[in-house]
Amino acid sequence: MAAAARARVAHLLRQLQRAAPTLMLISTFLAPGFAPSGKTTDYAFEMAVSNIRYGAGVTKEVGMDLKNMGAKNVCLMTDKNLSQLPPVQMVMDSLVKNGINFKVYDNVRVEPTDRSFMEAIEFVKRGAFDAYVAVGGGSTMDTYKAANLYASSPHSDFLDYVNAPIGKGKPVSVPLKPLIAVPTTSGTGSETTGVAIFDYEHLKVKTGIASRAIKPTLGLIDPMHTLHMPDQVVANSGFDVLCHALESYTALPYHMRSPCPSNPITRPAYQGSNPISDIWAVHALRIVAKYLKRAVRNPDDLEARSNMHLASAFAGIGFGNAGVHLCHGMSYPISGLVKTYKAKDYNVDHPLVPHGLSVVLTSPAVFTFTAQMSPERHLETAEILGREKLKRKRHYALLAPAVGRGYFREGADTRTARIPDAGPILADTLRKFLFDLDVDDGLAAIGYSRADIPALVKGTLPQERVTKLAPRPQSEEDLSDLFEASMKLY
Repeated sequence: MAAAARARVAHLLRQLQRAAPTLMLISTFLAPGFAPSGKTTDYAFEMAVSNIRYGAGVTKEVGMDLKNMGAKNVCLMTDKNLSQLPPVQMVMDSLVKNGINFKVYDNVRVEPTDRSFMEAIEFVKRGAFDAYVAVGGGSTMDTYKAANLYASSPHSDFLDYVNAPIGKGKPVSVPLKPLIAVPTTSGTGSETTGVAIFDYEHLKVKTGIASRAIKPTLGLIDPMHTLHMPDQVVANSGFDVLCHALESYTALPYHMRSPCPSNPITRPAYQGSNPISDIWAVHALRIVAKYLKRAVRNPDDLEARSNMHLASAFAGIGFGNAGVHLCHGMSYPISGLVKTYKAKDYNVDHPLVPHGLSVVLTSPAVFTFTAQMSPERHLETAEILGREKLKRKRHYALLAPAVGRGYFREGADTRTARIPDAGPILADTLRKFLFDLDVDDGLAAIGYSRADIPALVKGTLPQERVTKLAPRPQSEEDLSDLFEASMKLY
């Protein structure tokens, strides 16, 4: 034990030595200035997160929680697929056992739209509910956040709370009802955040509502629910965790974000990278590196799937307060402009690019682009992801000439890496990771061509809430280049 402890300390000291430039950057976090007077950039950050309870079988406590809250009339929200599966039945059993009156809304759309949000809003307005339970993935949790908000603010126009520039982005000042989230996927981290994402059909882009006020009261993270996920749902959910961690860790530092809010209520939920979010992002990334491939390949690997369930929440705490940037900003038109692609293992009646897939397909190009602004962080994340041994060296030996770079090698040893190599090293580490999980070969593989790039760029431009958090500013030409570079991965 003592030897192991000494080894960990020695490893930490080596990490600290290598991270000296990063620590200098962190020191600027801690002393960028104190008074808001006259500042054009922010000087503070705020951490907001739902209460979280983790444990196998913890879902059985939801009825007691609602009873403790004094709830009398509850809306149970889910989708039609999940409504027939054990997680929803477990929740209903707990509600019945504790004498909670409830109604089920199971018309949640996978990858919700403004129309599906408004249908849910009308249902909850008619029901006059005093509490909510959402059982499902990010689509369900985001739908019930929006329903709770607009039912609590019945005279508001739908666009009042939608992020600018698509909506008015008004701060939420009305009291909301208690809501409990029971996530059944391991990706969005929506049980921890005050963000609700949807497709705005009129513009064919994704946008959302972002406010600390709409975050769940409690997230019940029950790893037993992960055993019902098909392998491609596990993979795509995990890619969302991966990009949440990478983007929040490499985002513009909070004290460089502008404008400086004149009132704390206008400080955005997505504030930029900060020392607390960094801890959660890096920890989530380590879990992804160790467990995602196992979780995809073996549905009975409860250890791997349980850890990925926690990683989703950890990354949610990180990005829910730091934000994401280009991978997510560019993903919204990729999902919104989908043509005929239908992902495997998703039982839906409409074309669908799963959110995690739409995010990760641009990641090699994005991090090549952003690395020059914080190369040490990009190298650090490449090292974390590269520590797991690559299992299919024969495939990579065939793949390397096609990619045309020199980094397709065992692991990502960054000790002798040069600063200009940070972007390519992280990009190729990601390519190896994605190739090993049989991810589609770029945007072309899901139905896009170079002719679609202008529309994809146009759909990215309104996503200023996240694109402005990229550490490197980008022009329309830059975005066009990034989409073109993402047409083919391997």
